[in-house]
Amino acid sequence: MIVQLLSAGACKGLVGAITSDFTATTGHTVNGFFSAVGAIRARFEGGAPCDVLILTAKQLAELEAAGRVRPGSIVPVGTVRTAVAVPDRCPLPDISTAAAFATAMRTASVLYMPDPYQSTAGIHVRRVLEALGLKRDMAPKIRAFPNGETAMRALADEALPGAIGTTQTTEILYTKGLKLVGPLPPEHDLSTVYAACVTSTAMAPDAAVAFVTYLTRPESAEFRRRGGFE
Repeated sequence: MIVQLLSAGACKGLVGAITSDFTATTGHTVNGFFSAVGAIRARFEGGAPCDVLILTAKQLAELEAAGRVRPGSIVPVGTVRTAVAVPDRCPLPDISTAAAFATAMRTASVLYMPDPYQSTAGIHVRRVLEALGLKRDMAPKIRAFPNGETAMRALADEALPGAIGTTQTTEILYTKGLKLVGPLPPEHDLSTVYAACVTSTAMAPDAAVAFVTYLTRPESAEFRRRGGFE
């Protein structure tokens, strides 16, 4: 059976890491589509085929209450923090405090980030910049992308001097050519719990249950840890 998967981009690396083993073990294949959580939710609610849905735990709880998720099928994948990255050849900026983070933003030549209105990390970073009074100063420096994966790929490929990027830790760790600076400072930390579920309209419900179980089983814990899930 083919499992139709719609997933937050933060989980793309993890899904890719386990899919071949899942297929070899179960015989089921996975057809995945990944993007910012807002875009994924809109795609799902718009009627796109979906057996397994991966979003924030909060969003899935809302969808379960609305009857869009099979009751009792939501399983946490793990917690992911919003973090900062720079290209491999660039020095690591100090982001240990809110003041240090603000300085790093002011001195950056470019800020690569996911959609500031659709993605978990993008929405949060936009609000942090507003809280720090940096909205006007940062506006001409911001390069926003549909999701964190494309933002980090561009940051790595272009490797501009003084460039900095921010998105979910998972999307940074799975992008070659980047260095993880660390999570946002404690004053502005964001830890997001992602979860997987079987949808109420699943066309391959047994295969969907098998995939959610495989993704979240104890044996997959090391894949999650290495990929940035806490």
